[in-house]
Amino acid sequence: MNKRIMELKGVEVWDGNMANSQALRQADVDVVAAYPITPSTATVENYAMFHANGYIDGEVMMTESEHAAMSACIGAGAAGGRVATATSSQGLALMIETLYQASGMRIPVVLCLVNRALAAPLNVNGDHSDLYLTRDSGWISIDAFSPQEAYDMTLMSFKISEHPEVRLPVISNQDGFMTSHTAQNVTPLKDDVACKFVGDYLQVNALLNFDKPVTHGVQTEQDWHFEHKAKQHAALMSSKKVILETFAQFKELTGREYKLVESYNLENADVAIVCLGSTFETAMLAINQLKAEGINAAVVAPRVFRPFPLEEVAVALQNVKAIACMDRSAPGGTVGTLFNEVSGALINTKARPLVSNLIYGLGGRDMTVAGLKDIFRTLDKEAKEGKLSGKIQRFIGVRGPELSFYETQGI
Repeated sequence: MNKRIMELKGVEVWDGNMANSQALRQADVDVVAAYPITPSTATVENYAMFHANGYIDGEVMMTESEHAAMSACIGAGAAGGRVATATSSQGLALMIETLYQASGMRIPVVLCLVNRALAAPLNVNGDHSDLYLTRDSGWISIDAFSPQEAYDMTLMSFKISEHPEVRLPVISNQDGFMTSHTAQNVTPLKDDVACKFVGDYLQVNALLNFDKPVTHGVQTEQDWHFEHKAKQHAALMSSKKVILETFAQFKELTGREYKLVESYNLENADVAIVCLGSTFETAMLAINQLKAEGINAAVVAPRVFRPFPLEEVAVALQNVKAIACMDRSAPGGTVGTLFNEVSGALINTKARPLVSNLIYGLGGRDMTVAGLKDIFRTLDKEAKEGKLSGKIQRFIGVRGPELSFYETQGI
């Protein structure tokens, strides 16, 4: 089949879903299998439209569930093809069993995860419940803060996932609706440049290579299971090197620079928030406005959530006096995930900042510039007084009586 050529402008106006779709198209994916779900539907819908109009050589499979979609990706990947899918929320929850299969079998898959709240109650808007649900599944997890970054991260995910030293699936995250349905200027690569950057797919242990018979998904029990999981974890941890190499190559190609941990206004900052997703850019606006009040604030965001950049987070926050770790997911009876990760990064260092856990934005509730300015003002007060203003965990922007948990005094 001779596919049609799509002419892209130097700057396109895309939302995050279209950014995903174009990255999948340019990567020459062999199989996209999906069961569309809000707010990731348009990622696959756009891709299917490209396929119907002759812009794609690969196959599009509409399956009967998200579990089946990832199962199809695993089968196609094991057979020797480049594969991808997209999902959100309940779809991810249904898919979760197969995520462990893909990573344990070392099948390169790219999953465009458009982050959305998990039910119940049912909610189609964005928070990080599904992002956190994937944290122990053995997948590399990368976060985009804008449509431009969604395009860049999804494109780079193929190169990272398929690297011979990695061979692990990759999740390209973005915020549901805040990013996925917000149209912004995106500077894409030309098709031939993007295709060359991603490179040809390298088959490893392909089931359809009958000259080298292999078995996938074997049973190991106690005799070898531990060793398999240890080797998988080692590959995941060492993938940081490949991620950094890929970021460097992408910067050379585009001028766009990405790091394991992103930050803004960190030099000499007294206070900082740590967050994920689109809140990063909102925080930048709040920080700029607070300079007139003499508050030297920063925002820090792990670009790579797995493998978690523990050392890099510790270095970034070593001189900050008060930190708010902002978790956009219901914590479920404990402190939030990001609070745990950041606290773990700092516990064995000389730094002893005040660290609080703010639960915010659940189910798509807005986090505004004004709201972030209030958070920074509280952090500034805490830094000056040398103690937290209240309990360790606080719910921000929730209606009704104040919700706060975990005492700090007298410990």
